[in-house]
Amino acid sequence: MALVTSLRPSPVAMVELKTQDGCALVIGRYPRFGYDARGGGGRAQQGPSDADGWRDLVFEPASLVIPELNWRTTRLLGLPLPPGLAIAILPEQLQGRWQRTSGAVQLRFRSRFRFKVADQVAAPDLIVDTQLATASVQGKRHRGQGQPLNAGGEGLLVGVATVQPSGEGWFDRFLGLPDEALALMRCRITIDSY
Repeated sequence: MALVTSLRPSPVAMVELKTQDGCALVIGRYPRFGYDARGGGGRAQQGPSDADGWRDLVFEPASLVIPELNWRTTRLLGLPLPPGLAIAILPEQLQGRWQRTSGAVQLRFRSRFRFKVADQVAAPDLIVDTQLATASVQGKRHRGQGQPLNAGGEGLLVGVATVQPSGEGWFDRFLGLPDEALALMRCRITIDSY
């Protein structure tokens, strides 16, 4: 009688990203929006390690959640945004690579930013396409310094992007588009096997 053994598939290591408090957004010449992004994040599949220890990360955009900027989550010059004003962040792409030993992360982030007043869309979406990194970034107007992931997986990703006009004249004049935006995303990245 042949011995039949049951084989379980080996665990798949997934990477989980959770956004945290201490995030920020700067659009053009306007002051920095302080932003509490707790409750957001997503999961990514990671590729095999290369010779330098880098692993590819690919997040499924539909599974990504990024809290909107509103009077509960966002402060400008120390004051909350006016009630009824909100900016929804609708991710379209988040992928790149990370190196666990150094804590370095590089992610391409493409998203639509939708401005709403009293739950009504106020203008066409703005497209933000940037490289978020734990290193320093420098644009024409903005610059930022990221922080590699620490032993607990916490770090700061920063990116500068050129934001093109939306096509809505009054809105583009109000924001001074085209111009640069600076994004700062404080997050925690961990391995989760299942």
